[in-house]
Amino acid sequence: MSVLVVSGTGTGVGKTVVTAAVAALARARGADVAVVKPVQTGLVPGEDGDLDAVRRLSGVSDLHEHARFEAALSPAAAARHAGREPLDLALSARRISELAQERRLVLVEGAGGLLVRYDEEGATIADLAHTLKAQVLVVAPPGLGTLNATALTLEAMAHRGLSLAGIVVGCWPNAADLACRSNLRDLETLGARTLAGALPEHAARLDEAQFLAAARAGLSPVLGGTFDAADFRRRAEQQATTDTEGTP
Repeated sequence: MSVLVVSGTGTGVGKTVVTAAVAALARARGADVAVVKPVQTGLVPGEDGDLDAVRRLSGVSDLHEHARFEAALSPAAAARHAGREPLDLALSARRISELAQERRLVLVEGAGGLLVRYDEEGATIADLAHTLKAQVLVVAPPGLGTLNATALTLEAMAHRGLSLAGIVVGCWPNAADLACRSNLRDLETLGARTLAGALPEHAARLDEAQFLAAARAGLSPVLGGTFDAADFRRRAEQQATTDTEGTP
């Protein structure tokens, strides 16, 4: 059994797509995989959320949402706005541990970044990962600003004794600019390891078969894919040279 927490440097960095990609590869190799979203915010009951996207992209149906709040705010603020009790992270941890007893892999997707507050006492997804003794897969955007946000996330993890499973670029653009290309190497420097993957922008628009192929190409062997960070950097630079030569 194994629990992997998928967090990120902020909101909208591609956590759901990365979670779906890891789930798709696990399912493809025959592993029993469950996906947990402790808190979904910004949606009303019955509205498709992140877990529905995971189902559509990966085909995984063992999905668990522990709480939902309508306001598009942090989990703590959304619960306060609704006049409801926030998620009990200790209870959530117990439920995830029970799932892990019967599954080969349990993926836990956080809300927002690593230190987003889940309750008024300041509990975070980092605390959940610590309780579960789970590694954290950090999802980062590729462009300007990502280095500072990633460095702060990794520093917060180190301060809390959390283990890094890897850094994945959640949304690699078709036309990567100089900042994106430069950041590939610097993200590896920050993580003290090669990138664990880079998934293409608009991957969420793919059908299940196309998404599996993208997941395999975009995630490293440790996550079940074939991604080669050095080759990816080389191809990104070659594309930049081709684009420049083709400019009149």
